[in-house]
Amino acid sequence: MGLLDNIISDVAGGQPQGGAQVLAAIGSLLNSNAQGGGLTSLIAQFTQAGFGQHIQSWISSGQNLPISAEQITQALGSGRLQQLARDAGIDPAQMSGHLAQLLPQLVDHLTPNGQVPQGGGLDVLGVLARLAGR
Repeated sequence: MGLLDNIISDVAGGQPQGGAQVLAAIGSLLNSNAQGGGLTSLIAQFTQAGFGQHIQSWISSGQNLPISAEQITQALGSGRLQQLARDAGIDPAQMSGHLAQLLPQLVDHLTPNGQVPQGGGLDVLGVLARLAGR
């Protein structure tokens, strides 16, 4: 069972729809069409919050620096985190924990060769499927 499967199982308590809601909320964070979303916006938020070294490590081809749930909350702000958690139907603390686990891998996979894709078109669902081993 992969990381994504574990998160879906943990979040959904055996209910696949619950896991799908969490993944949809995470996808909205990275989707440039979502309000306040998009990878470029996420990079700016993390950099402004003092976590630029973290997100740059996820973009680069080297080792990904880990990030804690608390640092995720600081980077995104409690309002944005609460909105994501509400969209997913879970507690904000759970959401920040899931983001701390998934964001480094997602950003890493969405930025092949250490390059941030220009003009949107991120294949968030495809990356999530690859992380799940599907």
